[in-house]
Amino acid sequence: MRILLFAILGLVSLFATVAVAADLLSRFQKPRGAMIDVGGRSLRLVCEGPKSDRPVIWMEAGAFSGAADFAALQQKLAVKGLRSCAYDRAGMGYSDPGPKPRDGTAIVKDLGALITSSGERGPFILMGHSMAGLYLRQFAAQNPDKVAGLVLLDAVTPEMIGLPGAAVFVNRMTTLARLGSIAGSLGLTKPFYLMGDRVGLPVEGRAEKRRGFINGRQSRTAYAEVVSWRAAGEQALVAGPLSPDWPVAVITAGPPSPQMDVWNEVRHAPARESRAGFIDNVDAASHTTMLGLTYGDRVVAGLEKVLTSLSATSAPGR
Repeated sequence: MRILLFAILGLVSLFATVAVAADLLSRFQKPRGAMIDVGGRSLRLVCEGPKSDRPVIWMEAGAFSGAADFAALQQKLAVKGLRSCAYDRAGMGYSDPGPKPRDGTAIVKDLGALITSSGERGPFILMGHSMAGLYLRQFAAQNPDKVAGLVLLDAVTPEMIGLPGAAVFVNRMTTLARLGSIAGSLGLTKPFYLMGDRVGLPVEGRAEKRRGFINGRQSRTAYAEVVSWRAAGEQALVAGPLSPDWPVAVITAGPPSPQMDVWNEVRHAPARESRAGFIDNVDAASHTTMLGLTYGDRVVAGLEKVLTSLSATSAPGR
């Protein structure tokens, strides 16, 4: 019994030591970008690449993260002379918390305020990953003058919420997010700091991603967003469809399977309904690694299809 007690105390001590070390390590990294006031609170914005006549790519992250997820893609785009902006939603990453509920309407309102305060000029190419598809659908429908085209990365559409099995998926994710919120608030995720990057990010983005992974406030905000997914889907539907005049690239990830084929049939719809749609699937990538250094070039290729379409449309005589 004494040996067991010492073993337990040793494990607790080791856990606490690793947790403290992870917390200290996460604080050393200076965040990229700048804090932008959106009316009494600030959101972290990271813009990279030179300003030019070409559209700025405005990035919206999926659930559980923020600007860090796009660090590899922003690096690749900057090399090509393209400007991109990614940000942390309220309560995520380095951004101040925002009022609840964290549904589509709240997020789209913040996005509009951030764009106005950023000084970046549109119309933009909107790039969204995963659940960001809901937010970009609502934003685009309500702000058509700010949209030049879209790049949707394994993105959810509001129509997907009504698919068979969607309720099971949302319920499962809600449970996981709730557990993550509890674990994060109690500091139980801190020892797993080094596991925080499943994307394949460059050094600075990796540090930011890991910091968010062990941050209790971020885990609570992520849960608040997940709880509002159904509301966000309904809000996006009410806002209206995407304009068929906007070029749309849809890039999905993962090997073909009956279940993924059903999901992708709906995910691909925005590209099929566009006057200039492009569809690609990165078989070797996952939902997260499609954003990283290894597979990000396929995303860049999809974006370039949108840029080419915009250039053709604006050419003399068109």
